[in-house]
Amino acid sequence: MRVPRIEFTDDRLANGLRLIVAEDHLAPVAAVNIWYAVGSKHEQPGRTGFAHLFEHVMFQGSAHVSKAEHIGLIQSVGGTMNGTTWLDRTNYFETVPSHRLELALWLEADRMGTLLEALNQENLDNQREVVKNEKRWSYDNRPYGSWNERLLGGVFPPEHPYHHPTIGSMADLDAATIDDLQAFFRTHYAPNNAVLSVVGDVDRAQVRRWVERYFGRIPANPALPVDLGDLSLPATLGRELRDVVMDSVPLPRIYWGFRAPVFGDARLDALDLAGQILAGGKGSRLDRRLVREERLAQDVAMFSLGLVGGASITAGWATARPGVDLVRLEAVFWEELSRLATDSPSADELERAKALTEADELGALQRVEERADRLSMYATLFDDPDLANRMLPRYLAVTAEQIRGVCAEVFREDNRLVLTYLPAEQTAGDAEVAA
Repeated sequence: MRVPRIEFTDDRLANGLRLIVAEDHLAPVAAVNIWYAVGSKHEQPGRTGFAHLFEHVMFQGSAHVSKAEHIGLIQSVGGTMNGTTWLDRTNYFETVPSHRLELALWLEADRMGTLLEALNQENLDNQREVVKNEKRWSYDNRPYGSWNERLLGGVFPPEHPYHHPTIGSMADLDAATIDDLQAFFRTHYAPNNAVLSVVGDVDRAQVRRWVERYFGRIPANPALPVDLGDLSLPATLGRELRDVVMDSVPLPRIYWGFRAPVFGDARLDALDLAGQILAGGKGSRLDRRLVREERLAQDVAMFSLGLVGGASITAGWATARPGVDLVRLEAVFWEELSRLATDSPSADELERAKALTEADELGALQRVEERADRLSMYATLFDDPDLANRMLPRYLAVTAEQIRGVCAEVFREDNRLVLTYLPAEQTAGDAEVAA
């Protein structure tokens, strides 16, 4: 199979900003994607949630852009934009008609260089409340909303920077001051801590001229990189962890979490394919047995969250059908994971998993915004943007024995966290949970 290749240039400005440009003249659109190497893992104790809070603050204006004007300007030319925060990074992105590319670049440069000129107490107070409401909506008051926080807290020890979620704590958000935010911005939002990728109907030379014009005068931070110390972890948790949560949930649900190899390790590629074999649609093992044959579960999932600092997480869940014995549900789920750790998948299963992964990857890479994001990601996390071209061949080269081998390493009783959610009106005695 011929895998399509992204042709790109990779350059740096004098201030350290990394610029990656990939021309694609198929459609008159351009994607701008900027990754900053700052995520929630860079936060200090007592100051959690700052990376995510800053994602919001970055849309509150800069020296030459008023509050929310960045969004309005992009939308007024028919573009789309957003930003996201994760444990390892924060990113911002726009897709615009290619003849409005200069506008998107100028907007990103203005807030990188002059955001502090517009940062004030009103903006901080407003966005702090927005983030707190987001936490209430997405975590505290949503059924099963605390699962991510609980899994991170179990898989990673308290001293590890992945132990807390990106949303942070209410107390830390309340304690944030203007001085705190200014210091955070000056430390992390520097051109030498960023990768800017531009993909689409563009001219490389023109992009370089615009980027030099708008970003070139922004000073670097000579104190980079920020040293987080040794983030390495043992390969397994060393014991089984269990927790039962009584919450306002419609049905019982059991989550499983495992410590897994870091993002970039070829074993995580094999775990991704294992996720397809176990829970990738109606032909997968868990769906077939738990949902359709034994009718124990309403739905199932299995996936990996790739992280670069010491370990990743492989996780899954099963939502119980009404009245189902949870001990039986957990036992069957674990049987299927254990079976994949003992016996290699069949040739048909491996072919199906690769076909699903190939379709996902090729579908994503059809979009200029996804190509820009991949280039920024691999440059930021691995100093290797060409991984965007090599990841699909890596997936397609995984063997059945490699899948069995990594499942044997990860799906172990001394490496599992089992989190059971029960409806608040249901007592643990009403629905026995495996001990």
